[in-house]
Amino acid sequence: MEIEYRIINDEEMPPIVFAIDDNDRPKIVINRYYQIWLSLYRAEIGGCAKSLYDEIVKLLDAHLTEQRMVEKYE
Repeated sequence: MEIEYRIINDEEMPPIVFAIDDNDRPKIVINRYYQIWLSLYRAEIGGCAKSLYDEIVKLLDAHLTEQRMVEKYE
């Protein structure tokens, strides 16, 4: 899967945004306005991929468990 990356320079936007592109695919927007902050925390930001994935799995598992409970009682 190819992920679209965009660079912006906007003090109103956060440093990094996960968004959805026109084809319903992931898009990551990196805000150059926070270049110094991004530089200081680049290792932590890059290293969070596994923990981010784990949090998404927990969220989805909870949702599926809830949906299954509803399905069982219908």
